[in-house]
Amino acid sequence: MKINLKDKKALIGGSSKGLGYAVAKQLAVCGAMVTLVSRNEPLLKKNMIELKKLTGFDHDYIVVDYNDSEEYNKIIDEFFKTNSVDILINNTQGPNAGDVLSVSESDYKNAFNLLFQNTVNTSMAAIKGMKKNNWGRIINMASVSVKEPLSYLALSNTIRSAVTSWGKTLSIESGKHNITVNNILTGFFNTERLNQLNSEKSKKFNVSIEEVFDKMSEMVPLKRIGKPEEFGYLVAFLSSEYADYINGTNIPIDGGLLKSM
Repeated sequence: MKINLKDKKALIGGSSKGLGYAVAKQLAVCGAMVTLVSRNEPLLKKNMIELKKLTGFDHDYIVVDYNDSEEYNKIIDEFFKTNSVDILINNTQGPNAGDVLSVSESDYKNAFNLLFQNTVNTSMAAIKGMKKNNWGRIINMASVSVKEPLSYLALSNTIRSAVTSWGKTLSIESGKHNITVNNILTGFFNTERLNQLNSEKSKKFNVSIEEVFDKMSEMVPLKRIGKPEEFGYLVAFLSSEYADYINGTNIPIDGGLLKSM
């Protein structure tokens, strides 16, 4: 089985680094023309050079600040006035860590705009072109914490649960247009975000960051942290013709971490 995304156009959120960029690389290698979205323009420019070397083609990027929803929506709306995409990967940086008793009302509002509102607005802009083409893929990058909440990620647990529920609802309506909508529930992956969270935990509990990683790896039945490229493989499959009948699902990629079915 060879995944061929030639002639497909993809828009990938939060793709200057981490899982977002791993997804962008895999989609590009499979033949898609990718547009990266992030606030870090120097990294985006660097990624353009790497993607050109990998694929032989020029790709594109958009500079946005996900924390400024009003400006973000203006930029995204402007993009879709002259562009359409076949594959939309909804992904942003995560909100601040913190337990449910330490976060404020304004923290919840900011997290809602960051994770939920931006996802909805981008999807609604993208789906217009998908409906015209009678084909599309919308993939929401969420977290295993929507099924088994992590105490130190109260904001992410709460708002990402809303995103996955909304994605399921959208899939019911979009299916008749041959547009699939799926949520990926992300486990522990070796990214800068995980390093940041584990650094905060090591300070809070006065243990080394190596101990935090060791304990985290021990929680996973496969006894290791995931590689970003492994995440990219799943997204490439869901973006392909081989996933035509996969719609409205929550798909964990976590090495078996989730205890629930």
